Amino acid sequence: MSQSKLELVIPPLGESIAEATIAKWLKQPGEAVKIDEALAELETDKVTVTLPAPAAGVLVEQRHPAGTVVRVGASIGSLDPSAAPSAAAAAPVSKPAAPASEPAPAPVAAAPAAPAAPAVPAASPPAHGSSGDPPRINNSPAMRQWRREHGVDPAATLFSASAAKPAESAKPAVLDAREELVPMSPLRRRIAERLVEAQHTAAILTTFNEVDMTAIMALRAKHQDDFVKKHGIKLGFMSFFVVACARALVEFPGLNAEVRPHEGGLAVVYKKHYDFGIAVGGGKGLVVPVLRNVDKLGFAEVEKGIAELAAKAKDNKLTLPELQGGTFSISNGGIYGSMMSTPLLNLPQTGILGMHNIVRRAVVVGSGEHEKIEIRPMMYLALSYDHRVVDGREAVSFLVKVKDRLENPDKLLLSI
Repeated sequence: MSQSKLELVIPPLGESIAEATIAKWLKQPGEAVKIDEALAELETDKVTVTLPAPAAGVLVEQRHPAGTVVRVGASIGSLDPSAAPSAAAAAPVSKPAAPASEPAPAPVAAAPAAPAAPAVPAASPPAHGSSGDPPRINNSPAMRQWRREHGVDPAATLFSASAAKPAESAKPAVLDAREELVPMSPLRRRIAERLVEAQHTAAILTTFNEVDMTAIMALRAKHQDDFVKKHGIKLGFMSFFVVACARALVEFPGLNAEVRPHEGGLAVVYKKHYDFGIAVGGGKGLVVPVLRNVDKLGFAEVEKGIAELAAKAKDNKLTLPELQGGTFSISNGGIYGSMMSTPLLNLPQTGILGMHNIVRRAVVVGSGEHEKIEIRPMMYLALSYDHRVVDGREAVSFLVKVKDRLENPDKLLLSI
């Protein structure tokens, strides 16, 4: 390749993101492009981004077709700043390579014999142009489980021409006429892989409680009109939960932390900032953008921040920084009618609160001689936590603190 040609390299895409899928090529070989013009769409498990042209010129090569999984730092094509569109269109274009998830065999140090890995059909060797990609480890859920069971070093299971995909990925031999086969999207595959990774990595437990929403609903009804007039946005339920959790996390810092490798072992990093991931429905499914410094925000600021993130998610305009760095998460399955669920940790976080729908139920209120049964608006809460960091006592106590502040919102307003 001539020195004048520029490699199109997958840039760093944020913390914990090591690869992306080429969702779509927006320019074809031979087409003229402007500087910073989008050349391809890249999908990660967090967001869809575009790869901009590093300079004006002509796209002369697509090294991988759409649907290929590529590593950060890999080259997926080239651009010639000095070529004319007509000349580039006439030039031969390299045959697209096989997916970057199956590079050429990489030499590895001899290792002790290990139990045979799950057998699968051999992969096609990569075409010319992909040999410069970093070697990849088969990190599918099936392979991770097999390595754990047999104590095999991941370095000994590098993908190669003879390496295999797990049998679960094989196409069914027979498809009933009443069935429809729809390939899982790259984004959905990555989300699924990360969820399985969370279950295999962290020691996830869930504790439950219920909260009487009477006081919050009365407060909202009393002040809603004045709140809207002053702040231009409605007072929702989420701001109460965000503020209540932020206050409780100060008392139980293990739920605002993460586990990191440290000197051959593990260490706990306790976060002194409170950046909440708030699960919202987006144009391509559920996403968890981050609302920063919630401990310093008032109710109106929380509501406005969440509304802004939700609007961006709906229009697929969230940026990577808006999806990174959360320290705790809140998911509201209640808006879809969920009565109770067990939310899954958003790694590397150690805590996530699940909200659910509000149901009017008969409950016992008061105590002693003043006990009586009343119909109250009740909500189940679920707190999932990483038991490697948080004990059951801490998790239960945290949820009780959140419940107490929600049932007595005057404590939130008085910061007590």
